Amino acid sequence: MKKTIFLILAVTVEILLMSGCSEKVPQTKDGWTLVWHDEFDYNGEPDPEKWNYDTGSHGWGNAEIQNYTMDRANSYVKNGKLFIKALREGKRRWTSARMVTRKKTDWLYGRFEIRARLPEGTGTWPAIWMLPSKESYGNWPGSGEIDIMEHVGFEPDMIHTSIHTLSYNHRIGTQKTHHEQIPDVTKKFHVYAC
Repeated sequence: MKKTIFLILAVTVEILLMSGCSEKVPQTKDGWTLVWHDEFDYNGEPDPEKWNYDTGSHGWGNAEIQNYTMDRANSYVKNGKLFIKALREGKRRWTSARMVTRKKTDWLYGRFEIRARLPEGTGTWPAIWMLPSKESYGNWPGSGEIDIMEHVGFEPDMIHTSIHTLSYNHRIGTQKTHHEQIPDVTKKFHVYAC
């Protein structure tokens, strides 16, 4: 029997830059200019012009047990929402999707906003994060990582945000992390921004 866990990203994923950074894009709000977005205003496959996938089941440095796929059962757009599903397909086998914009577009500076409703359940760990496309300063954590949002399933109403560098990371116990209690993250959509 398949068990399903959902991560739903909805309505908008927006990347904003300060005014003057782009002449062709109309100004949006508070002096920021919209330079990239996906409104998910279509049905079917996530837009291949905007999204790539990391695939495989090698643990990704976190001992993750799922196999990340490009399969439409694991990621699809419907009714204005992007659905990312973890599917249990056997006693210890899970599949899910790991979507990225790598090799599609990159930003050095900006404001990043993502509206999402998160899955419920022990064992889930959805995250919205940023990594550089090029590891100019070495392998992780040398080139850095910013976790805009991480939600650990056994802490139902807690959201974590973190920055990882060579000097500050969990492997050496110096990570810079903020925890915030946000009720209903699995019941309602919230905007996560950096």
